Amino acid sequence: MNELSVIPANSVSFKEFLWGNRRNKMILNLVAIAIVIQFIIFKYLYPFASFIFGDSFSYIETAEQNLDINTYMVGYSRFLRFFSVFTSSDTALVAFQYLLIQVSTLFLLFTVFYFYKPSRLVQTVLLAFMVLNPLYLHLGNLVSSDCLFAALSITWFAVLLWLIHRPSNELIVWQAVLIFATFTVRYNALIYPFIAAVAFYLSSLSLRKKLIGIVAGLVLCGLFVFYTSYKYKQLTGYWQYSPFSGWQLTNNAMYAYRYVDAKDRKPVPRKFQAFDNMVREYFDSTRDVSKHPQEAMEASTVYMWTPDLSMFKYRDSLFRNDSSAIELKKWASMGPFYKSYGLFIIRQYPWKFIRHFLWPNANKYYAPQVEFLQLYNSGRSKVITNAMNWFKYKTTEVRIRMKSNNVWVLNFYPILFGISNVIMFLTLICYVLLKGWKTKPYSAKGILMGSAVWIINATFTIGASSPALRFQCFPILLTTVFVALLLEWLWKVAMSREDSTAQTELEMVSVINQSALMS
Repeated sequence: MNELSVIPANSVSFKEFLWGNRRNKMILNLVAIAIVIQFIIFKYLYPFASFIFGDSFSYIETAEQNLDINTYMVGYSRFLRFFSVFTSSDTALVAFQYLLIQVSTLFLLFTVFYFYKPSRLVQTVLLAFMVLNPLYLHLGNLVSSDCLFAALSITWFAVLLWLIHRPSNELIVWQAVLIFATFTVRYNALIYPFIAAVAFYLSSLSLRKKLIGIVAGLVLCGLFVFYTSYKYKQLTGYWQYSPFSGWQLTNNAMYAYRYVDAKDRKPVPRKFQAFDNMVREYFDSTRDVSKHPQEAMEASTVYMWTPDLSMFKYRDSLFRNDSSAIELKKWASMGPFYKSYGLFIIRQYPWKFIRHFLWPNANKYYAPQVEFLQLYNSGRSKVITNAMNWFKYKTTEVRIRMKSNNVWVLNFYPILFGISNVIMFLTLICYVLLKGWKTKPYSAKGILMGSAVWIINATFTIGASSPALRFQCFPILLTTVFVALLLEWLWKVAMSREDSTAQTELEMVSVINQSALMS
């Protein structure tokens, strides 16, 4: 079917829609004022950037030394290094990150308004929620990849909507560039090629251009994977793309393995025996959770980040006689081993893994933890010297004008996302049962895309990742947008049926009256 037959005819271009429409122009001007005022107030209260102890300093180290590989993806560090060419000001960095995520969100919102034409009430609610969003301020103030990744992801999804409804060669190129950029910033982008494939399938492009678009993104991502894997091969002798995934797999598996009784434990291959014995001894010695409170946690990341626990202890035992090995080499060299061990344990005890990792992780995804965003600067008043030098601070001390480091304004987000997930699930069921694509065909593809992101992201996050709030900014935004669209659709369906019922009743009354008169 020709796309023009299912999209309401737009007599104006997107540029004219933004600036030629008096209401939209006024909204954009008011939004710009609101963004500036919010930022000024926020920076008065939080004059310094916030840091995650570990993550932030690793990004700075990678940027400072211009490393090709490190513990985290190098995309954000490349961004930091490029930004430092212009200024070393942390305020400028925070302002840019905050402006970037606001502009990307506005691009997505007005793309949705342009194609799907929600009511003014829905538009106002979405604009107010996004523009006045405190999460954006605190995410932008964080020296971490989260804000950049969210902004790139939001822009990328908006481009996918344009590819579906107004495809062009330029958009094919932009989609490939954006998916590559997100791919270099966070591992979560591993699912993006699958989502992009759905968008190309739904577009009205020719089969040849659809394939070119899909392959272009895959080639760019593939080149990055190849180069990264090659660098790890040079460093460790192992061809691998992500040592992080190996550490993550064993960490996740250990949360299931802990609940396997000693009598039910199965033998492991010889190559795993030394580490497995260390893990079993640790579990047997930490049964008392009052003395070892970390063992009461489920689906966390304690095992892979705590230096005095089994994973780091085993790694250090292997490199005891190699004083020349740098920290990155020791960490990365364990990736393949921990990947194999983690997969082995999961395959041996699949039901334990479902019960003690997947299910708790699903609960966390339903209402993601505020995590590091809950405390400014991880609750500390100082940073380490590499951050001080990078941003040209006079001392390592960072201060705020708030009474506490606690960021209470974000505490409602787990509840909000939990409610949004439930509403998204229920409205999608209604959409399928009532065949919503027939009553509002021009928005069906957009709703399908939003649903695809919601389902694929949930599957990936629950199965392999950590559902912290800062990681879920993009899915939260997208879910909010499509929940609003689906609720409006459901309301209109209900009202139309009510009107239809009322009309039928009036007709029946009229027939009865006529019959009475005739008799």
